[in-house]
Amino acid sequence: MPQSGGAALISVYDRTGIVALARALAERGVPLYATGGTRAHLREHGVDAHDVGELTGYPALFDGRVKTLHPNVFGGILKDRANPAHVAEAEAHHIPTISTVVANLYPFESTVADEGATLQEAIEQIDIGGVSLLRAAAKNFDHVSVLSDPAQYDTFVAALDRGGLDPGTRRRYATMAFERTAEYDSAIARYLESGLVATELPGSLALTIPIEQPLRYGENPQDRAAFYLAREAQLPEQLGGKALSYNNLLDLDATLRLLVRARPPERIDVAGPRHAELVEAPPASVPASPPKTLVRAAIVKHTVPCGVAERPGAADAIREALAADPVSAYGGIIAVDRALDLAAAEQLAGFFLEIVAAPDFDDDALERLRKKKNLRIMRYRSGAPEKIAAELRVRSALGGILAEDDDPQAAPERWTVVSKRPPTDAEWRDLAFAWDVVRHVKSNGVVLARDGVSRGICAGQTNRVSAVQIAAHRAHDHGRGAACASDGFFPFADGLNAAADAGCTAVIAPQGSIRDAEVVAAADARGIALVFSTYRWFLH
Repeated sequence: MPQSGGAALISVYDRTGIVALARALAERGVPLYATGGTRAHLREHGVDAHDVGELTGYPALFDGRVKTLHPNVFGGILKDRANPAHVAEAEAHHIPTISTVVANLYPFESTVADEGATLQEAIEQIDIGGVSLLRAAAKNFDHVSVLSDPAQYDTFVAALDRGGLDPGTRRRYATMAFERTAEYDSAIARYLESGLVATELPGSLALTIPIEQPLRYGENPQDRAAFYLAREAQLPEQLGGKALSYNNLLDLDATLRLLVRARPPERIDVAGPRHAELVEAPPASVPASPPKTLVRAAIVKHTVPCGVAERPGAADAIREALAADPVSAYGGIIAVDRALDLAAAEQLAGFFLEIVAAPDFDDDALERLRKKKNLRIMRYRSGAPEKIAAELRVRSALGGILAEDDDPQAAPERWTVVSKRPPTDAEWRDLAFAWDVVRHVKSNGVVLARDGVSRGICAGQTNRVSAVQIAAHRAHDHGRGAACASDGFFPFADGLNAAADAGCTAVIAPQGSIRDAEVVAAADARGIALVFSTYRWFLH
């Protein structure tokens, strides 16, 4: 049985550092109790420990699902040593004292991160006893030290000869234990929920997310900031350059989202009094999304796209994206959806950028880019942009949290040709590309595009006609023959007329203005091919 100072109970899946910790406790006369796998590991390394069954009177049951759930364990952890009634009750029932709990959890998050994991495999990685041990020890932090992370072991061992952890550190470690269990439970709930047919948003949001790394500063140098990362997610790997900042990560998120192609509309309708044809989920002659064989390069500045291009090769895509608006691109972030070769790196070498992101880099391309010492070089995992885009968007407001997701299955997008003149094949391609880009532009957002390149982008205006005019100004002569996409409907015909004045020949915008008929009439008067969508793409 434990001595009056209390025993240590050890039950870990991650055995990093556990032998050194257990040896330090044993050398100081602390009785050790451990669960099956942990005990075997300690004994293999010369550290003796009692089996936890000596406390409970039971062996591990049900394939190890029940090992520690017993009053002799949880009473030994939870009793209040300062309460005489608790002390007397423990003596009457022969409940020992447990003063140190070392536990970490089954790897549920990494298990379900494997796309091949089955539901049964996931369920078997739901830890019950470990979570209960952490919560019990954390609740009684006045008397119990709870170690939930191997990174805490050295501090704990160093404190042993001073009588143990100080109250402030015990409380901090208890907080970390509760954060871990909250995060763990949230991951399980999200996984189980993902297998259901979702008709509503989650019933609750758990935002206990561990810190990944401190940042240089926040949006401004006087602001403190850090990056917190859910365990199932992964920060892109940094291969070179300065430390990341708060703004860098916001821009990187926005840039990676731009690499995700939009879903095509469910239907393109050209029926009605003007047309006799109904086109279902468009044929090859009406491409609603660009070919996946094309490489996409996207440049973002202050979370706003300033150059997007698609070309057969990475070098050409980068050159076109930079040329789309070189003034705005200066000091921006670029991401490409293919590996970068030396030719692509040479396109970037003469331009000042904060970040270059790609799924991979040829060795000579990486060597070339590393010559720019401050350039942050980020390698993201395959599929990362799609995973980021699929996540629930959360942001703080009014002391609470706003959350939303994009669920096109709830109301599939439809396009309708409302002008007398339908778009040509080339205009369809430009409309689809501009529409794909404008969904990433802050409202009021307008994009002019031609031949797979953004020619003019305007974001964040408080009226739509100004947004069109600014986008056209940035496009210069490239606006001639371009397609124009607006993230919201035209409240008046002046916005469409501004697009026509800039030389645009095709326009796509959401339907829904009370003056839609005036906008359609203006399009017909100017010879514009006008397409209305059932979707709106406001981005605040």
